Parts: sequence; structure tokens; C-alpha cells
Amino acid sequence: MKLKYMNLNPSQLLISVFVTCIMIGTLLLKLPIATTETITWIDSLFTATSAMTVTGLIVVDTPSAFTLFGEIIIVILIQLGGLGIMTFAVMIYIMLGRRIGIKGRLVIQQALNQTSIGGVVKLVRNLFIFSLTIETIAMIFLAIRWVPVLGWGKGIYFSLFHAISAFNNAGFALWSDSLMGYVGDPLINIIISLLFIIGGIGFTVLSDLWYKKKFRKLSLHSRLMLVGTFVLNMVAMFIIFILEYNNPSTLGGLASFTDKVWASYFQATSPPRTAGFNTLDIGSLEEPTVFFMLLLMFIGAGSASTGGGIKLTTFIIIILSVLTFLRGKKEITISEKTINQTYILRSLAIATMGGLFFVFIAVFILTIVEDEPVIMVLFEVISAFGTVGLSMGLTGSLTVLGKIVITCIMFIGKLGPLTLAFSLARSKEERIKYPYEEVLTG
Repeated sequence: MKLKYMNLNPSQLLISVFVTCIMIGTLLLKLPIATTETITWIDSLFTATSAMTVTGLIVVDTPSAFTLFGEIIIVILIQLGGLGIMTFAVMIYIMLGRRIGIKGRLVIQQALNQTSIGGVVKLVRNLFIFSLTIETIAMIFLAIRWVPVLGWGKGIYFSLFHAISAFNNAGFALWSDSLMGYVGDPLINIIISLLFIIGGIGFTVLSDLWYKKKFRKLSLHSRLMLVGTFVLNMVAMFIIFILEYNNPSTLGGLASFTDKVWASYFQATSPPRTAGFNTLDIGSLEEPTVFFMLLLMFIGAGSASTGGGIKLTTFIIIILSVLTFLRGKKEITISEKTINQTYILRSLAIATMGGLFFVFIAVFILTIVEDEPVIMVLFEVISAFGTVGLSMGLTGSLTVLGKIVITCIMFIGKLGPLTLAFSLARSKEERIKYPYEEVLTG
């Protein structure tokens, strides 16, 4: 793949491509044909960024503010942002029979968060085919539910839109209340949740499962993701069920026990997969539930997935680092494997830059410009950073500066703090080693 701007490193090129697509999306969404009534430039930029970063936060109501053309632009941005621009670029080059060079492979490696450039083209090809297949199958199942209600044309369109939105963990819905109208619908709960769980588990894991089949043959990363996802989902479901059971505005207002279980399950799986869909009113959740969901959103989905957050494996490595230190050991060992110190430092850097730097600054600014409770501001910022898309109702009332801050956080959350840092920093080989010196900590 011959790429222009060869003086740009992979991180800079990736950021440039994303910014270009967001700008094009902003212009298209600002066209009169895209909206039912005129929207501001900042609202157009916010929507384009939210779609491209597969976040799902909205400042204008998607089904009422945008025409069919506008909705199609949004779903195209979701697909481009979820699967990645480089995925589509690689597929075009493959179909044209063109060779993909080292520079192109490095950009793909950066985009998919891979540890090496070996096999990235094959991974992209499999990812593309697998994604379109899953979305098509999901569309068919959703059409079974929606075609009888909405008719063939609208039913197929709604099914395709939500299949793409869910698989790419975007959270955009064509109903103003997201999926609250289907809180107890087994088919919708199962299909939508499976889509964002599969999309959020990571393409590396999916590829590993496809080729190795058996759990014990999987890589350590894949096993950590599968076990971690299952445990996190089950624990989250139980906690949300307990905390919200007697809340008349959420689970307490549902008629049957089955509906309560479905609602708990959906709300438990959506935040850590950064899906953005909801079947309960997020603004009516109890405060303990909100704090717990903040943690789920911050953790996020899997590496090389359509989801955001610091990533589940990052969180696991940080926890294991703490436990290892408390046990007086020097190395993290799991399943007779030792975790490289580089990944431990990387995990700490991601969590620190994401949580202590970008999130803190965004919350600090929003508490100044927005006259809202801190918990709502914190929820909004972490939802944007984790590209989750859930909101307690603050998004629509944000000031212009507030919208700009959230737009930037969505962008940073999608590309990752380290990608942004690497785009600004220049690697320099250390040729001199200095003596150690003790620093008191703790």
C-alpha cells in the first residue's frame, strides 16, 4: 500500500484519516437534505464525531432531527469508525490486486492495536468478511421482529441500521428512547446484546476462536478476554438486579420477574461493551448503580474491538500487578505464562492518561461551564471517553464549550490516549544508562 504523507508516523496518519472522515461527515450532516430542520455546525460536528467514534451520544434526537439521507450518513460513519478506515482501504487494495507495504501494515497494526505487523492483512480480511456476515445474520433475525410491525421497507432498514450500530458498539437508535420499548423482548435483547458482545470482545479473540476452536489452545489474551467478559457480565447483572430491584422508575416498575432479569442483563452488558443502548431510563438509576456503571464504562471492551474504554485486559493486568506486588513477587504469572513488563507499563500509562489526565481535565472544565451535578458530568465524560453513549440526560443541554469538550473526549477515547501521545512524541533509543536511586512512595 503506497501511502502519501510518508513523513507521518502511523499514529499521526491514523489521526489524520479519522479527522478527515469526521470533517466530511460534519459537512454532509449540515446539508439541508440531511436534516428535517437546520442544525448548528457544532451539533453537526458532535454527531459526526459520535458516529465516527462509535460512541452514540447525541445532542439532537436522531430519528426526528435527521432525514433518511442523514441517517444513512450516520450509519456509514458508524461502519467506517467501527471496522476502521484501514480495514476498508486494505479490502480495496486486495480487490485491486495491489500490494500492501510496510508503512501500510504499520498503520493497520496501530489501528487494530496489534503487537506485530505479522498477519495483519489476513486479520483485516477475515475481520471484514466476518463483520458483514454477522451484521447480515443479525439483520435477518431483527427483521423477523420488526418487519411485521413496520412493514418490509422500514422493517429491513431499521434492522440493518441497528445491526450495524450494535455490532460496532455505537448505540445510535432510531427510537428516541433507545430500546426502552423492548425491555422485556427476548429476541431484541438477545440479538442486540450478542452483537455488541461479539463486536466488543475483540477481533483478535474472534480470529483465535475461529482457528483454534478449543479453549486450552487459545492465546493468553483470548482466554483472559473470554473469562473476564463472562465474569464481569454476570457480576454486573447480579449487582444491577439487586440495586435496582425496588426502584419504581427502573426494575421496580416492570411487571414481571422475567422483564427485570432481561433489563438487568441488558444494562449489565451494555456499559462494559461500550454499546450505548439502554432498555431502562439511565437518568432514573440509583446513585450506587450509576457509580458502578461508571466503573464498567471506564473498563470498556476488548483490545482490537469496536468498543472503547481502557480495555478489559488493561484493567486485568493492573489488578494483577497490584496483587503481585502485595504478594511480594516481581513478575505477573498467569497459566504458566509471564506478562512482559512492557505491557504492565503500557497498561498503567493508558489508565493514567485516560483517567487521571483527560477525564480529570474534561470533568474540571465541565463543572465550570455546566450547571449540573458532578455525578452527571462525570457520567457524561466517562461515557464519552469509553465511547459508550449512555447519558443521564446532560448531552442535550450542553453548552457550546461543553459540546467541544465532549467531542474531543470521544475522539481521544476512540483512538486511545497512547495513539495521541505517540503521534506527538518521537521515539529515541536510550544509549546511556544512569545509576538507580531510591524514591519514597506510598
